[in-house]
Amino acid sequence: MWTSISLWIVTLVAAGAYAAVAARHIASARSAALWAAGALLLYAAAILLLCASYFAISWIWRARRPREVRLGVRGTLRLWWREYQTLAGSPPRLMLYGLLMRDPAPAPVETPVLLVHGVLCNAGVWVRLARYLRKRGVTGLYSLSYGPPLASIETFAEQLARKIDAIMAATGAPRVIIIAHSMGGLVARAHLRKHGTGRIAGIVTIGSPHHGSMLAWFFPGRSLAQMRPGNAWLAQLNAERLDPALRFVSVWSWHDSMVAPQTSSELPGAVDIALAGIGHNALLGDAGVFALVRKEIEAQRRRPLTARRDTCSE
Repeated sequence: MWTSISLWIVTLVAAGAYAAVAARHIASARSAALWAAGALLLYAAAILLLCASYFAISWIWRARRPREVRLGVRGTLRLWWREYQTLAGSPPRLMLYGLLMRDPAPAPVETPVLLVHGVLCNAGVWVRLARYLRKRGVTGLYSLSYGPPLASIETFAEQLARKIDAIMAATGAPRVIIIAHSMGGLVARAHLRKHGTGRIAGIVTIGSPHHGSMLAWFFPGRSLAQMRPGNAWLAQLNAERLDPALRFVSVWSWHDSMVAPQTSSELPGAVDIALAGIGHNALLGDAGVFALVRKEIEAQRRRPLTARRDTCSE
């Protein structure tokens, strides 16, 4: 809600100011078209600046990459373009998330799927993955939009716990599968630390900074401070070992544009799946990532409930 409202306010104020300036200078239909084109160019330039800033910071603090994943000129341009496209299309999805990402009506589902977004976002980031999964017959898809954005990750973890309660009540399911992007992976792990694994069938994190990201130093807020490498909260979280009975998969990219160093996404005890040539936000629009997520969901749903040991903490 907070992200959507903020974007609506910024968009309306900026559009109003631009329209007021344009109205004083428009003298013909031709000049009106030029001002309209100028608005699109300004938007494109703002997204380009944002994208370039992320890539610059993540390159400065990049992880040492194996030779086999290094990109040439063509691969680098493709990496930039895909990340730029994703960022350019994000504001409408975030602004309209309430219409685009609705939970299903209450109905029995053995193992629902809960999508958990990252920092400064909402459930709108999942529009393309949700569409992909639904087209392939995956039902029981739920999403969580937590906030306020700059609060503690522990606060978000409690909101996650309440959402799981609501999903279990709506579906009769004993456990859920969590798919998390970016900071959403830390929210899921904070939930595990407090509530245990008894209600979790499996977790897949996508581009999650399990050991922090240097980009967090460039933003304010409690949640961002908890993602700064070496902070006390993150150290305590990483002191907790993953339950070996819980399947935990970390999908990440050697060319992540917001997790720096990129190897921060490696997590002891997890199944690490390292990709290449994909930016942080573009991970949520990548066909290969979508296929990996679908495979994990289907594998967990085929797994007998008796094979999932209940380790819920008291």
